[in-house]
Amino acid sequence: MEEKKLYRSRTDKFFAGVCAGIANYLGMDVSVVRLITLLLIVPGGMSIWVYIIAALVIPEEPYIH
Repeated sequence: MEEKKLYRSRTDKFFAGVCAGIANYLGMDVSVVRLITLLLIVPGGMSIWVYIIAALVIPEEPYIH
């Protein structure tokens, strides 16, 4: 069985591909993950810095040859 890994998306990006990568990892629709992220950031529950750190820490998905 192939191990699932968390990557930022190269193709489905709005900013850095973090939400698309999380959606792919969890098997969710990317729009739902983006909406949840927006709802967590806007009222101040989750800092925008968490998103920025995730963008720096989560590797970008590898190129498929």
